[in-house]
Amino acid sequence: MLTGSECTGKTTLAGDLARVYGAAAAPEYARLYLDAKGPPLTAADVEPIARGQMALEDQAAAGADRLLIKDTDLLSTVVYARYYYGACPAWIEDAARLRLADLYLLLHPDVAWVADGLQRDRPQAREEIHALFRRTLLAFGARFVDATGTWAERRARAVEAVEALLQPG
Repeated sequence: MLTGSECTGKTTLAGDLARVYGAAAAPEYARLYLDAKGPPLTAADVEPIARGQMALEDQAAAGADRLLIKDTDLLSTVVYARYYYGACPAWIEDAARLRLADLYLLLHPDVAWVADGLQRDRPQAREEIHALFRRTLLAFGARFVDATGTWAERRARAVEAVEALLQPG
């Protein structure tokens, strides 16, 4: 599962990993939701996004063999709801804890911010949001690996982490 602040390469890396491993992949529902609804997102959108994310993950998991690559998951919904709106509905936080991934790749904001046409509005806050992701991963007891550096270095670190995860025992 990939996580981290905006524009750190999560979607690209998720696609790369799914191709490398021939794995099932669950996209980021918030992207699809925003495309359909249009900006801006509000606190009222948090619950529909969470439900949609869970549905996409469940659908992808049903077709997964041994590995499911998630572009994002409910942990991201928790972080962004807290950041933008000051709170996250308790049921989403509970579901995020129950649905933790086996491994998170925490992508650092040490690459150039590139606008992707979505509601990406806080390039100056990526370090702050990154710190929120790190604190949330720790608070939830999630296993995670830092992915930093160039795009090639991130990809290599991600493959190394997935390989370690897939090792028996």
